[in-house]
This record gives sequence, C-alpha cells and structure tokens, in this order.
Amino acid sequence: MIVEETYLKGCFVLTPDVFKDERGFFFESFNKNTFKSETGITVDFVQDNQSKSSRGVLRGMHFQTGEHAQAKLIQVVKGKVLDVCVDFRKESPTFGKHFSVVLDDIEHKQVYIPRGFAHGFLVLEDDTIFSYKCDNFYNKESESGILFDDKDLNIEWGFSFDKLIVSEKDRRLPLFKDFANDY
Repeated sequence: MIVEETYLKGCFVLTPDVFKDERGFFFESFNKNTFKSETGITVDFVQDNQSKSSRGVLRGMHFQTGEHAQAKLIQVVKGKVLDVCVDFRKESPTFGKHFSVVLDDIEHKQVYIPRGFAHGFLVLEDDTIFSYKCDNFYNKESESGILFDDKDLNIEWGFSFDKLIVSEKDRRLPLFKDFANDY
C-alpha cells in the first residue's frame, strides 16, 4: 500500500496493492495495523455507510460538529467521483483550504479525512457506489455543512453548475465565512 499525506495535515490518500488475474482482483481495503504503521493514527471505525448515485449528483459539503465529529475513510466501490474535503480546524495552518482527488473503481484509492473537515463529492459516472467508514456514530443534531459553491472556498468541481443534481438541503447550507465564525 502506498500512503501519501496531502498538504492538509492528517488527510491521507491510500493506494492499495491490487492483485489481478483472470478471475478479477483482490485487495485489502482496510487493515488497522497497517493503517496505524503508515499514518501514525489509531482509529476505531464504528459505522459504515454507502450510497448509490447518478452522474452529476453532488453530495456535500457535510460534517458533524462537537463530540460527534467524524473521521472518515472513503472509497468508490463502483464508478467514479471527484472527492473534496475542506479543513475546518481553526488552529490548522490550512484552515479553509481544500483538497480534491478523483476516486474510482480502477485504482481503488481511498482518502482518510480526519475530524474537523467538511466533505463532499461529485459523481462522475452513472450508478456510482460510494462507501465510507466513520469513527463516530451519526448524530442528527450535530449534522452541518457549508455551501458547495462558496466563492471563498473556490472549489473547482469541473462540472456545469446548471447540470448538477443537488438536494435542496445542500443548496441552503451556510457560507464558510458565516459558519467559521461559530465553529
């Protein structure tokens, strides 16, 4: 496995060793010991989530606040997404900065996103299955987010905004500057 830390401290891209033959492929999608030795992070995942979406669906930018904050290990099981995370840690030198990477079912890359980050993704192929592990349980009262097209964040989605499929709830999320003052 190749593990690379992004310029956002504590956020990693993991590329597994994929073994292919005439039957298909095999790879280890998570090993707690390997993860700790490569990242220095001890994590206990307690919840797995999965979604299926059509091309053009944008989900995000979401996070949980306070004691219900979540670290996530994300991957694409089938299809392709542009995955984006934003550093919300006020003490971080990269506060307000974002990182993006294309994840697909060919390279099987994963992204580890620590607590204190907003996260979202844009689906680039129909019938994409997106999966992620969380180190804390979902809590409805702690869910929050920021607007995906916030001009201050300047996230380049690479997709025509008039063709995006975004929930009404996600279209009404606050701007980063409004939320960051309270976070």
